[in-house]
Amino acid sequence: MAGGLYWGGAAQAQAQTSSGQPDPQEQGVPVDSGTEQDAGDSRDIVVTGTLLRGVAPVGTNVVSVNRADVLATGAASANDLLASVPQVGNFGTVPVGTGSYALPIIRPNIRNLGASGGSTTLVLMNGHRLVGAGVLQTSVDPSVIPPDAIERVEIIPDGGSSIYGSDAIGGVINFITRKRYDGFGANARYGIANQYRAFDGSVIAGKDWGSGSVFLSYAYAWHDNILGIDRDYVTADNRGGGGNDNRGTACSPANLIIGGIPYALPGRVPGSLNRCDQTDYADIVPRETRHSVFGGFTQEVNDRFSLALTGYWSQRDTITRSAQSSQSETITALNPYFTRVGTEVSQTVALSFAPVFGPSNISPAKFTSWGLTPTAEFELGGGWQIRALGNYGRSTNETTEDSINSAAVTAAFGGTTTATALNPYNLSATAPGVLSKINDFVNYGQADQKIAEGRMIIDGPLFALGGGDVRLAAGAEYHYEDIRSFTGSGPVAAITGGRAFAKRNVKSLFGEVLIPIFGESNRTGGLYALELSGSLRYDDYSDVGGTTNPKIGLTWRPVRSLTLRGNYGTSFHAPSLADLGNSVDSRVQVIPFSPYRAANSSPFDILRPTIAIAGGNANLKPETADTWSLGFDFKPEAAPGLVLSATYFNVRFEDAIAVPPFTSPVLFSDPNYSSFYILNPTLAQAQAAAGSLRIDGVPSLAALYAFSAPYVLFLATRANLGAVHTDGIDFNLAYARETGFGALSASFSGTYTLGRKTQTIKGGAFSDDLKNGTGRLAFVANLGGRYGDLSGRVSLNHRSGFPLAGVLPQTRVSSFDTVDVFLSYDLSDLLKGAALTLNVDNLFDQDPPYLNNAPGYTNGGTLGRLVSFGIRTKF
Repeated sequence: MAGGLYWGGAAQAQAQTSSGQPDPQEQGVPVDSGTEQDAGDSRDIVVTGTLLRGVAPVGTNVVSVNRADVLATGAASANDLLASVPQVGNFGTVPVGTGSYALPIIRPNIRNLGASGGSTTLVLMNGHRLVGAGVLQTSVDPSVIPPDAIERVEIIPDGGSSIYGSDAIGGVINFITRKRYDGFGANARYGIANQYRAFDGSVIAGKDWGSGSVFLSYAYAWHDNILGIDRDYVTADNRGGGGNDNRGTACSPANLIIGGIPYALPGRVPGSLNRCDQTDYADIVPRETRHSVFGGFTQEVNDRFSLALTGYWSQRDTITRSAQSSQSETITALNPYFTRVGTEVSQTVALSFAPVFGPSNISPAKFTSWGLTPTAEFELGGGWQIRALGNYGRSTNETTEDSINSAAVTAAFGGTTTATALNPYNLSATAPGVLSKINDFVNYGQADQKIAEGRMIIDGPLFALGGGDVRLAAGAEYHYEDIRSFTGSGPVAAITGGRAFAKRNVKSLFGEVLIPIFGESNRTGGLYALELSGSLRYDDYSDVGGTTNPKIGLTWRPVRSLTLRGNYGTSFHAPSLADLGNSVDSRVQVIPFSPYRAANSSPFDILRPTIAIAGGNANLKPETADTWSLGFDFKPEAAPGLVLSATYFNVRFEDAIAVPPFTSPVLFSDPNYSSFYILNPTLAQAQAAAGSLRIDGVPSLAALYAFSAPYVLFLATRANLGAVHTDGIDFNLAYARETGFGALSASFSGTYTLGRKTQTIKGGAFSDDLKNGTGRLAFVANLGGRYGDLSGRVSLNHRSGFPLAGVLPQTRVSSFDTVDVFLSYDLSDLLKGAALTLNVDNLFDQDPPYLNNAPGYTNGGTLGRLVSFGIRTKF
């Protein structure tokens, strides 16, 4: 078989050991050479979820995505790959990093537990951390890891703080990269969808000389943008589905408001109103270009000592289009362009600047990061080993959000000459100098982040029991991170804002013990194998104090074919440096209109401003969780290749760091959120909430109220708001078998939520998310096979629908189902090591489900029907 071929497995369809690790040999399942496995290493390896070499984590379910799955999904980025895993929150969506300094990256989120500046899911590469990305975030950007560098991904959907420390509340995602490569390989792929193009490719070269290896790879990926107007399901006007018209009224042509009565230009008929859809010229998928370099070196110096070094560099350039800026202002008879409808002496004009500045704001962003990780292993004898790791990484993050100068707009409305005044009835007739001042305005964010770590672990056997060696691992770690950030706004040559610097160091001690009570030498009836493990970690933070987290696990195999497992542990997530009180985004943000309103709001309320009090909180506490799970793996000897697994999980997540969901209609329908907003706030209330914070968007709050009373004030600072209690079942049914003509495989894997309740404020009532906004079931069903030189797979991806409250008349959101197809044809007879590939994502071009709100859809995402042609080769 040629490199790149696939015999039809699924992302969770591999045979599993008692704790979830891949064990294809035991099942008699062929491992296709097309998976491009690197040359093996005789030394024991450390797997995800344990400090011990060569053993799987006891009592834990591990979801594994192998090299073949990377190829079959057609993933152009690591984020795309994770979107194929049902346990990860962005499953069934198109992962989109907007490039804004508020939300620049896609954060993987197992169980959808939190949305703070850090993450409740820990993302690792080869077992170590990566530097964070963003201006208001310190989360890892998985897209820095090119898919062609990935050997496999191991996902542990259980708490992992006893091994890894902070962030591993929902679980751990560990990208395991190639270790060795010999030869030269190249691949390229081109994809086409409606109003969309994409290309990705990579080259890799390396040399393996047995005792060591060196390789270097380069990957390039580019994709076009998709505007809302390019997809008919993206709309703010939901009247066709029986919903509301959520289109804006600050449009082109403009609307006049005189005595509370609208007059649409140009006709100026009383009661007439121009509406405009702000989703039309805003991206649902921004344009993006990525460059990635990845390399590795390994060398066995002698029988006892070995060295390794991995490094990467990545750059992502994003261009995001948003709806052109609009504003509502008062014009009086002092303005030379003022035109009366009747006898009035002033008018309120709601307008968009699209006629003079184009239909979209165009906002570029650049994110660059790099890291180096040297490691050393020293064999002490007697099965004991010392492993040492150093890890250093840096990122530079820069975003520019195109906007307008609201103060200049206000001044131009009040202009008294044609050289200084704005003509709101015909913007193009305004003096160029006036328009230039209005258009010369950006929101700018920049941050540099750094991480430095050192870790040492010793592990080996203590003594022998009947079931095998009792093994111990112990270690210490030092972690340092910092972020220097700036956010501001203003004319490009005179941006003003605030700077912040935050740092922390963490000193950690940890250990793990494995006790094999029954095993190969003493197994008996009902006790084919029995293992017990315990792990403990203490972390001392320079800013938030110390925390200790334990975990215990049990694996029991009553017979060879059945494994029962369970674990219990505590986990935590320390507040990120972007969440604490010196957060660079602490400010009062004024938006000139109100896109987020209560269901009974007047349609004219959209013309009124919104005030948001944003920023960090120095009094944040770590988020914590108690997690436990029970499960089984059944691999009947009478049916080789069949795997049946299920795991019950239970998570009690407390002190969640978040901001209220002020972009969601749920905010106004759920009384638990009532303390986080003030409708029709007075000036005194706004000034009391703002305190001494800087004000962005207007010269002062008093000046804001002089023109238009705000509709709402959001209290949007981060806080330990409440809790998430959730439980459910992860499942996997898979079958793979060689046949006389090739191979067949099938799988059904996913997650089913039994319960999910969220608490807005600690001590407050819990809301049942399954009754409002959360679906129960997510799964992938695969059918694959191989016949001669042709291999393929068909996948059905399902996200279930859910009830909906507060978005009347809609009471339910539908499920979202897409079908993907992968084909590969071996060209080895013509060109050694070559294969052609075809991916068709969303074969039937399904639209995501309808939602009676802008942008008109939810519960999934799609590029449409995307057809991608590729070629892979290796020499």
